[in-house]
Amino acid sequence: MVLTPTQPAASPSRGGGETRSQVMSVLLKRAPVAAADVADELGLSTAGVRRHLDRLVEDGLAETCAPRAVAGEEQGRGRPAKHFRLTAAGRAQFGSDYDALAVEAVDLIAELGGEDAVRRFAQARAERIFAGVEPVSRDEATVPSEATGPSEAAVRRVAAALEAHGYVPSLRRTAAGIQICQHHCPVSAVAAAYPEFCEAEHEVLAKLVDTHVQPLALISDGHGVCTTNIPLAAAARTHTKGAADND
Repeated sequence: MVLTPTQPAASPSRGGGETRSQVMSVLLKRAPVAAADVADELGLSTAGVRRHLDRLVEDGLAETCAPRAVAGEEQGRGRPAKHFRLTAAGRAQFGSDYDALAVEAVDLIAELGGEDAVRRFAQARAERIFAGVEPVSRDEATVPSEATGPSEAAVRRVAAALEAHGYVPSLRRTAAGIQICQHHCPVSAVAAAYPEFCEAEHEVLAKLVDTHVQPLALISDGHGVCTTNIPLAAAARTHTKGAADND
């Protein structure tokens, strides 16, 4: 179940107008997605959305793909609806034009200061991203709730910080906890060359939610979404045990 769908921090500025940008935003956030679902979200006709999707495919900004498989659900009879997602070129519409410059800058940091300097820079950047995020409190961690989970409020604060920095996050509840899905990475080119940037973000995130986190997928590794699992139940057990030990 998606808990907090978010809107992208920026829309692509090139080619096709506002509707085209809106369609691309839905693909970025929800792909793989069918034309009818895009139409429902935007309040447009399915036929009109299909025309936009066909043009995006022709322009190399989108592509057809298989629907997302859902565990435990059987595929219905008949031919499945065509689903769409953005290509790498489509995703680039949401990013900056400074990827090469950023990689060169970090290359220079590595040349002058070595791996330690890169790690320090990545750590400082991660701390700046989450600078205004209040970490999980003892009350949040020791009062489990079937509806929200013991540290979901802290996860939402983290997601808000990521949203402010262009990561286009959404939250998804799972049986194992809650997942932060980042649909865009503003520094994917740098992170692909220097995994220290992803590692630093996960380290700061773990401190804020007060439990270990599990990176499941990274855009820098070629996945469509960065997915990080936060096992909320583990956080609850840790704090409950700590409270008992102090009694």
